[in-house]
Amino acid sequence: MTVHFIGAGPGAPDLLTLRGRDLLAACPVCLYAGSIIPPDMLRHCPPDARLVDTAPLDLDAIEGEYSRAHEAGQDVARLHSGDLSIWSALAEQLRRLDRLGISYTLTPGVPAFAAAAAALGRELTVPALAQSVVLTRVSGRASPMPEPESLEVFAQTGATLAIHLAIHALPDIVARLMPIHGPDCPVAIVVRASWPEERILRGTLGDITTKFAAEPAERTALILIGRALEAGEFRDSALYSAEYQRRFR
Repeated sequence: MTVHFIGAGPGAPDLLTLRGRDLLAACPVCLYAGSIIPPDMLRHCPPDARLVDTAPLDLDAIEGEYSRAHEAGQDVARLHSGDLSIWSALAEQLRRLDRLGISYTLTPGVPAFAAAAAALGRELTVPALAQSVVLTRVSGRASPMPEPESLEVFAQTGATLAIHLAIHALPDIVARLMPIHGPDCPVAIVVRASWPEERILRGTLGDITTKFAAEPAERTALILIGRALEAGEFRDSALYSAEYQRRFR
């Protein structure tokens, strides 16, 4: 018996990977985050699969579902939103599976920041302007931020900031970054990237709070901040330069 952790991607059912789809189809048990997983994704499960919405369950109850499936010799598809590598509450589940001696696999998913960049029609790294993307968040009930990982520290690098799970703290984020980036720094908020109700709000640190107040969203919104978002004049990458020969293009 194996628990297969699957990154469901940002929301659009067709952004589920082929591997994830095939694992869903092969597992007689599926645990899924019902508050953020689109129902259409579950159509890949076998018709007689046991479907368990983990939204109302605590970690002990989820462990109980794993143990139950293990005793029955049934593989489990564990469907998480986005990608498993960040803010997925994966680590504590793997720790318990290790203690129980239950095997598992991990299948990555399309991350939210990639879906948001696609919605914006932007590359988040621009030659000689921003060559790094910082995936970060702010402190919340689920997990405090380590002291060295502050927005101010990350902003000083000039990297594009992809701030997750933080739309409720937008005014505070703006206040903290304004002295570093200035009021003209581009900001984009992508609400429910890749969902049918996807919504994009563009602005700057100087006006994004007012714009968002007129079109608020409670959750499932990603904040992107950085000069790369509205870069106009920048030099071309050398990747496709006629004078630059390399093996990988």
